[in-house]
Amino acid sequence: MAKISRDDVLKLARLAKLSLDDAEADELANDLGEILHYVEQLQSVNVSGLNPTDQVTGLTNVMREDQIEDYGYKPEDLLKNVPRVEDNHIKVRRVL
Repeated sequence: MAKISRDDVLKLARLAKLSLDDAEADELANDLGEILHYVEQLQSVNVSGLNPTDQVTGLTNVMREDQIEDYGYKPEDLLKNVPRVEDNHIKVRRVL
């Protein structure tokens, strides 16, 4: 069983810039030890012959070709309705 010591917890806390008291360090050492024990159990499971599961709903991406549609408007005609235009672009106030 993997063990994590109180000193390991304190080192991790220092690296993460966390302040822990003695009780919290002991509790976290115990909790992390249990998590590592659970991970060891998962690693011992025989998964040979199983296919990896990365999508369980059966849905797939549906892609289509881009289609250009002509609506009969010229950019110059549309820009006539805009308050400010610069170099055939709509000019707006800067937003920060």
